[in-house]
Amino acid sequence: MTQKLGRHGIPVRTARNAALAALAADLPSPILADVTGMHRHTALRWVAYARRDWAEYLAARAEDEANKRKKRGTDESR
Repeated sequence: MTQKLGRHGIPVRTARNAALAALAADLPSPILADVTGMHRHTALRWVAYARRDWAEYLAARAEDEANKRKKRGTDESR
């Protein structure tokens, strides 16, 4: 099935990973392992990935955007 979809330009791995991340965000790792048939350690890693705290990343992006706006304001006043 993967090969057939790939021939039509459908990225199977990307869709699979997105689906697993969505499941991992909603299910505890033992249930995820049972439902998908993956090893419990693999399920635990997916759950940890899906529930990762992105606050630090978002704060860094916000700071970067603020610096860009500040720089643009300084450049325009010259």
